[in-house]
Amino acid sequence: MKTDICIIGGGPGGYVAALRAAQLGAQVTLVEREHLGGVCLNVGCIPTKALLRSAEVYQLVRDAAKFGVTAGEPGIDWPAMQARKAEVVKRLVSGVGVLLDKAGATVLHGHGRFLSPHTLAVEGPGVSERVEATHFLIATGSRPASIPVPGLESPAVLDSTGALELSQLPASLIVIGGGAVGVEFASLYAALGVQVTVIEMLPRLLPRMEAMLGNTLERSLKRRKIKVLTDTRMKEVRDKGGLLEVDVEIKSGAQTLQGEKLLVAVSRRPNVENLGLEEAGVQYSRRGVPVDENLRTNVPHIYAIGDVVGGIMLAHWASHMGVAAAENALGGHVRVSEEAIPSCVFTMPEVASVGLSEEEARAKGYDVVTGEFPFLANGKALAQGETEGSVKVVAEAKHGQVLGLHIIGPHASDLIAPGGLALALEATLDELKETMMAHPTLSEAVAEAALDALGIPLAVPARKLKR
Repeated sequence: MKTDICIIGGGPGGYVAALRAAQLGAQVTLVEREHLGGVCLNVGCIPTKALLRSAEVYQLVRDAAKFGVTAGEPGIDWPAMQARKAEVVKRLVSGVGVLLDKAGATVLHGHGRFLSPHTLAVEGPGVSERVEATHFLIATGSRPASIPVPGLESPAVLDSTGALELSQLPASLIVIGGGAVGVEFASLYAALGVQVTVIEMLPRLLPRMEAMLGNTLERSLKRRKIKVLTDTRMKEVRDKGGLLEVDVEIKSGAQTLQGEKLLVAVSRRPNVENLGLEEAGVQYSRRGVPVDENLRTNVPHIYAIGDVVGGIMLAHWASHMGVAAAENALGGHVRVSEEAIPSCVFTMPEVASVGLSEEEARAKGYDVVTGEFPFLANGKALAQGETEGSVKVVAEAKHGQVLGLHIIGPHASDLIAPGGLALALEATLDELKETMMAHPTLSEAVAEAALDALGIPLAVPARKLKR
């Protein structure tokens, strides 16, 4: 079959690219070897958020008396939580299929492999097809990476997919990795009564984000009885039949931890193998497929987006790249930039960040001014009983241009949006200050952080002189 553009991978990058290409009038073929929606929709972003919501509701009912509500001791129906999660995923996967069908895209369920720069073989259950396309878009995603530690072959050792599919809650869980995936699962399972230990090799949790976020989150997790070990390396795992022994090395020496399950949540690897990239002439390495600012590979008619490119692996970044690549393949000249990509961590409380951290801004040579505002001083947060955390804004001192926004607290993932807009528009602290926020809302905390950076806070005592 012949088509204008063939997209390999139906995740949040691939299917969005297919929809945009169809909008532009192209004949589109999408190849997906498993389920539409990719990792994010099937075994990543969405199912974890569904389970996290169940855990949040459980915690809310447990705390009902604090709000003057009388309720009995709540119970945990883990199979019912899993069933709800599966239903949410099913509805969204079905929705993606409907969107592609209505757009007129052809979906082939099978594994795609290049035979030449313009030909892809697709093989799958009931499918054996040769696709000739004017343009190709590689969007094959990533998978959990393994680490060279003895003993990880035990069936009690899980990756992120396995951690979503447990038939019953374990009594205890050791999480290797204090990044976004690791702390989300730690927060989820601890909220449901599991004894959780988090091990991070670097000095703090969320090491790639603003230091305030990781430090605040660590204190919060510890208050929730989660054991956190930073500056710690895992050396060996031993399966003792129903219990794992994990040898770790910390500053004070060696230590052995015990847990029923072990979750490895350290990193992900781009899916570049078995795609026939050599036959297509596409350069790649184990780190991914390199692309230029227009998302072209070294072969001009072949593009790549999302996790397979390496670097930042986020679903919304993949979707953004997908739209740009589709437009470029069909005659556009869209450039993508990593400067305003929001990152969200769905812990309790949530964490979100966009732009430069204070440390990064100073390293780039900026004269930096910062402002912070605690949710403890926000009326809506107090009314909701969610006062953990704060908002921090990072800006250039002379003109006040906003360089970054960092939030830990209630609904941080929703509150980060003004930060992305401020970066995209090169907004200043004065402009952020002048943006009227409704009262009482959590969003007022963003404006208050800007006021603090300007030295004129209204809801907390001033800590700077007015400029």
